[in-house]
Amino acid sequence: MDLRRELQRAHDAARPTLATGRVADYIPALGAADPNAFGLALATVDGEVHGVGDWQTDFSIQSVSKLFTLALALATGEAVWHRVGREPSGTPFNSLVQLETEHGIPRNPFINAGAVVVTDRLLTLTGDAAGAVREFLRAESGNPRLDTDLVVAASEAEHGHRNAALAHFIASYGNLENPVEAVLGHYYAHCAITASCRDLALAGLFLARHGVRRNGGRLLSRSEAKRINAVLLTCGTYDAAGEFAYRVGLPGKSGVGGGILAVVPGRGTLCAWGPALDRAGNSVGAVAALDAFTTATGWSIF
Repeated sequence: MDLRRELQRAHDAARPTLATGRVADYIPALGAADPNAFGLALATVDGEVHGVGDWQTDFSIQSVSKLFTLALALATGEAVWHRVGREPSGTPFNSLVQLETEHGIPRNPFINAGAVVVTDRLLTLTGDAAGAVREFLRAESGNPRLDTDLVVAASEAEHGHRNAALAHFIASYGNLENPVEAVLGHYYAHCAITASCRDLALAGLFLARHGVRRNGGRLLSRSEAKRINAVLLTCGTYDAAGEFAYRVGLPGKSGVGGGILAVVPGRGTLCAWGPALDRAGNSVGAVAALDAFTTATGWSIF
């Protein structure tokens, strides 16, 4: 199979959909992104890396970072599941409605409330949650320049009233160990990391390798990697996870910066990026491209 040709076909099939989306503007620093930008990359477990379009352009990874905070917390042997659930929320990623009835335990680690809890635990375990994510991404991608965009992080903090409300609400139930301001600072810093499709495809390969890192060391057990992939499939694309599973058939994590990182266990990882989003906060172009690629290649978990 000519993988680069299949990527190009998927890229071309997705391009017309970009006009149907809208760039995230509730974080003003993201609102200036070009809605016509689009890239797609594939990294295989055999060491191949292919890309088309704007696949080497840096973008704000936003909630894609939540996958890495969870993996790093679990890698310490920490069982975070008594503080955050594993079920789809069925509500928007920044919703507060379930927290009161569920006593400050977020539904899953990939909505904002859940990611705040995981960030809090990683901060306790490492002393520098955002730094731990940044260093992991640098090591796995081989890109030492990968870093937090301080302008985006500041913009998120300035306009992060809902996230602050989530964090304070969680803290009121005793489900945060660190001060709210410290947790939110690390949360914004890892969400504001900039990376390319190439970088993220390489960084996510440990999940395709069943928990094994780039250097051959084991980050997670095979069972833990399986479980992260399972939660990605059911919860990784907000309240559109069912639609994503139906169309793409892969575990995936999206972010409002327009990126989606998808895992093909045993084969590789795909990262697609287009800043134009649908109503659920997922990139319209990325979903369309991943749909086209898995349909053409049969690279799906189903």
